[in-house]
Amino acid sequence: MDLKDLIQKDRERKRKEKFEGTFLDYLELVKEDPTTPKLSHKRIYDMVSRDGYETLDPEKEVRVRNIYGEKVRVYNFFKDEFFGIEKAIEEIVKYFHAASLGGEEARQMLYLVGAVGSGKSSLVEKLKSALEEREQIYALSGCPMHEEPLHLVPRHLRGQFEEELGVKIDGDLCPVCRWRLVNEYDSQYERFPVRLVSFSKRNRIGIAAVPPVDPNNQDTSVLIGSVDISKIDKYPEDDPRVLRLNGAFNVGNRGLIEFIEIFKNEIEYLHTIITATQEKVIPAPGKQNLIYFDGVIVAHSNFAEWNKFKSELTNEALLDRIVKIEVPYCVELDQEVRIYQKYIKKSHFEAHIAPGTIRFVSMFAVCSRLKETNKVDILTKMKLYNGEDVIDKGKVKKVSVQELKRDVEGEGFSGISTRFVMKAISDAIVESEHECINPLQLRDVLIRKVRQLTIADEEKKRYLTLLTDTLHKEYLKELEREIMRAFVHAYEEQAEGLFNNYVDHIEAFCNKTKLKDPVTKEEVNPDEHFMRSIEEQIGIVGEAAKGFRQDVMAYLMSMFRKNEKVAWRSYEPLKEAVENKLMASVKDLSRIVTKAKIRDKEQQQKYNVMVAKMIENGYCEHCAESLLKYAANNLWTTE
Repeated sequence: MDLKDLIQKDRERKRKEKFEGTFLDYLELVKEDPTTPKLSHKRIYDMVSRDGYETLDPEKEVRVRNIYGEKVRVYNFFKDEFFGIEKAIEEIVKYFHAASLGGEEARQMLYLVGAVGSGKSSLVEKLKSALEEREQIYALSGCPMHEEPLHLVPRHLRGQFEEELGVKIDGDLCPVCRWRLVNEYDSQYERFPVRLVSFSKRNRIGIAAVPPVDPNNQDTSVLIGSVDISKIDKYPEDDPRVLRLNGAFNVGNRGLIEFIEIFKNEIEYLHTIITATQEKVIPAPGKQNLIYFDGVIVAHSNFAEWNKFKSELTNEALLDRIVKIEVPYCVELDQEVRIYQKYIKKSHFEAHIAPGTIRFVSMFAVCSRLKETNKVDILTKMKLYNGEDVIDKGKVKKVSVQELKRDVEGEGFSGISTRFVMKAISDAIVESEHECINPLQLRDVLIRKVRQLTIADEEKKRYLTLLTDTLHKEYLKELEREIMRAFVHAYEEQAEGLFNNYVDHIEAFCNKTKLKDPVTKEEVNPDEHFMRSIEEQIGIVGEAAKGFRQDVMAYLMSMFRKNEKVAWRSYEPLKEAVENKLMASVKDLSRIVTKAKIRDKEQQQKYNVMVAKMIENGYCEHCAESLLKYAANNLWTTE
């Protein structure tokens, strides 16, 4: 598109959206659409819910059943940017829904608490940005608080106006507009000009942020504005024209005010919140009356500040006006991967990232946030929280994720933050000589950065053990699988063939029938040796084999009844057995080819095919060669 045309079209769109008229013109708009004069909570709830939501049903999805145990709503407004905190987001939307209906939540502050980097401020930023991009309001022209035009309606006529327009009128004029109504428009409120305005952080319209303030310099003018001293000589002290209504509550009226790390402020500085929430009024500077306020107050901080604040009995008035929602770290591996993929996509990184790199660092982040239990090891716990099936002696391990969560307190509220991980990824990319990073390089960077952390020695030791032992061993298993897959030409086809052959044999075994030999066409008994060679790969031996075969057939039959596609990956225990069998058959050969310092022509050809296959699977030539070299020197050293 021509850039000049783009500019002109945007300008034309804004011109059409522009509205300037009198209060009478605005009343006609309200008649046509009674939802026009929304209160702030209603506006944000409509904005969030407008995109719809998806309901995750535990009856239909194993992941939902394992992790939540109940239905969960995933709101489209948030789903492409926030991962693994669906329950917290659902609670936030419930707050806005209740507040939009005029519930007690409409007179309370939304407070988000969680660990550093859990996404609290990002959630608020999402709301602020959406207000800027999507929402506009009709406001009294020239009002410093961009207030609702219906505030012009006199008290004694409000009942009639409400009945005629089908609306509820809340609030009153600010001192500045009250003075202008009398002195500029001779109290003829129908003449008062109204205009359409857009929310703007930069222009301080409907969106305000209050950062922590130095305790020795906590001036409430930051919140409620001030008196313009330069005008005191010109106007009386109680004249509204001396007011500068540019505080956070004035700016955030009809929109949203964010209190960043709220409890780093002294409690006296926050007293304005008490009346702003419950009574919907804020103090005016100087000698003016209280001013009506309609805005969403969202605050956030970390647990240390919250615990200190709630322990003080004198803070009970403010505590009673808070809706607290805990925002945990993500503890689902697949969702954690999506978080880093999102950050990397938004960055200007051009380096190649080898397959498994982001997953490895995500495993470290998630495991650091999980707490130890006697029921399962930390890796198993991570897999269960991810909705994966865990195989133990050929069967899916039956462990209740809900019970695991009930066994511990505060899980997901400590551990490695996403910011820490992103800094490690950045360091690894910057330090890379080949514009390529792999899991082993990133592991080394993480080890170095963990050693630099100022945390308890015991916690640091746990993180280092994860990196150097638990997760390192897990990655080496996956690296071996990657090499095997690359070595075996047409890996998927061979695995599918092995699977189909095994299913044919156990079907005949379970039904006590015979098989037809594909070559001789003779009827033969099921091959017991072949079946056991598969089952032994996952520790199924002796009498346990019969039960395993029955389980496989029952599972596959249930899939047939549901018209679901049956493939070698369908049943997790059998998938693992087939994969191990296939790998065992080529392991020695691939090891020889990989480790050989001097390869003959055939070995070199196989090695080249292996590298080519890894490149096809997402590796670059450098990381493929690097990881194969590492495998040759470290993976099979004890074999």
